[in-house]
Amino acid sequence: MTEALIAAPVSVSVVLPCYRCMRTLERAVASVAAQTALPLEVILVDDGSSDGTRELLMALRERHAPGWIKLVLLDKNVGAASARNAGWDQAAGQFIAFLDADDSWHPRKLELQYAFMASHPHVAVSGHGHVQVQCVPEPPSLGAPAFQRLPAFYVLMKNPFITPSFMVRRELPLRFLSGRRHMEDHLFLMQVKAVGGRIAKSNLPLAFIYKNIFGDSGLSADLWVMQRSELENYRLLCEQGQISLLAFSFFRLYSWLKFFRRVMIVKCRRLTHRAHETV
Repeated sequence: MTEALIAAPVSVSVVLPCYRCMRTLERAVASVAAQTALPLEVILVDDGSSDGTRELLMALRERHAPGWIKLVLLDKNVGAASARNAGWDQAAGQFIAFLDADDSWHPRKLELQYAFMASHPHVAVSGHGHVQVQCVPEPPSLGAPAFQRLPAFYVLMKNPFITPSFMVRRELPLRFLSGRRHMEDHLFLMQVKAVGGRIAKSNLPLAFIYKNIFGDSGLSADLWVMQRSELENYRLLCEQGQISLLAFSFFRLYSWLKFFRRVMIVKCRRLTHRAHETV
């Protein structure tokens, strides 16, 4: 595959949950429409927005080829995990790629990731690197992607990649934990490994995020809620017999160490920001 536009769409359904996302949604959809390998369809899931998001979704559907953008309109806000599941259930593609409304993709994201997944039928989920930016960047040149298989211990220790980098096989008999609003992506990956699924990652920066992973606005802002959710993830795995009690104790301790590190990072970031404001 080359950087030239690939004529036939690839068998990928893009699922994009939206909640009060009028400010960023068009940027996200534009990054999908700019892919060198266009997906089969884009499924926009309105997660019970109370502003003009739903009207924007309808307008975006009209701007593109008939049937390319599908809408799933939820009556109430259920959170990103349940919204992703709702879109997944409507998907027709062989693979599902997830994108958040406030992020975007490198133009070659689907081309490279689809080629890997299609040629590695035993990989259940793949992901890739990302880069934080302030505005839509000029896409960097990319080398050949090298996907590495991730061992179970690595996935249990840390969330290996962000949700806008996920590509999963549609027939995977797992879903995001319905109703969970924090750390649901990490739980999903841990459960994939627990049932023997293979996960692979490329370090190529194929996703662009526009805020810090934690400590900024949005669901990542509440560090304490994130911490409780991570501890709950390990408890669920232990109760389901997917990790031992000894492993649960180890990962719980390790989780607390990560939490205190995040708190210090956020405090330093805010102090630095205040210092710049006073200059």
